[in-house]
Amino acid sequence: MCEQTPAVRTTLPLHPRAAGEARRFLRAAICRAHAASVLDSAELLVSELVGNGVRHAAPPITLEVACDGSSGLQVHVSDGEPNAPGPRRAAADAEDGRGMTLVDYISDDWGVLPHADGKTVWFTLSA
Repeated sequence: MCEQTPAVRTTLPLHPRAAGEARRFLRAAICRAHAASVLDSAELLVSELVGNGVRHAAPPITLEVACDGSSGLQVHVSDGEPNAPGPRRAAADAEDGRGMTLVDYISDDWGVLPHADGKTVWFTLSA
């Protein structure tokens, strides 16, 4: 892990404004030395995962941001819903359904970790 920027975590409200709060938290927490170059992509993916949590999951929703040194950024979004999300094909005129496809396409790696209180969806972005 990064010696310059410690990993940080926050709990988000189950509210439509949670994605905005998550982006603000991410901007304040991101490692300027190693991960600033991936901030735009990280903001998009965090918005998608937190938005999924608000729409489809159960509280609490937590966001953890960690710098992995010069290799990049690790993000974990946890919620109380045990069912794992996955990429799906959205209709051309659909207003949703593309979040996990974006995570799959943009991130360097991602996955889902089930646990007793729900699940954690994580992704990494290389700097």
